[in-house]
Amino acid sequence: MAPHVQPVEGLHGRVVLIGSRVAHGMPGRSQYAATKAALIALARSWASEVVATGVTVNVVSPAATRTAMLDDPARAGSAPRIPPLGRLIEPAEIAEVVAFLLSPAANAITGQDIAVCGGASLPA
Repeated sequence: MAPHVQPVEGLHGRVVLIGSRVAHGMPGRSQYAATKAALIALARSWASEVVATGVTVNVVSPAATRTAMLDDPARAGSAPRIPPLGRLIEPAEIAEVVAFLLSPAANAITGQDIAVCGGASLPA
């Protein structure tokens, strides 16, 4: 049972965590998958604890995204999986989703894991 929280008129806030589609599991990435899966559980727990205050908590989980992490020499033996879209996700696409979740239009979205995956979550 969530703790009793008194709503405060005009109070609101946003928490947006950056997860990964790897949270669903991937060979060779167990620790990374576990930490990203933990973010989803953390966000859902926080969301249920603060929902009455007007604070929303969500996760944005991109598929392979064009970032410096992909250039890390430690990843040389593990190429990113290109989503069905046929290209890597661009950081600006992730930023747009985060900006939406921070906006008043997203007041009713909380406790969600939003996939920005270029079709990677679709059935094969």
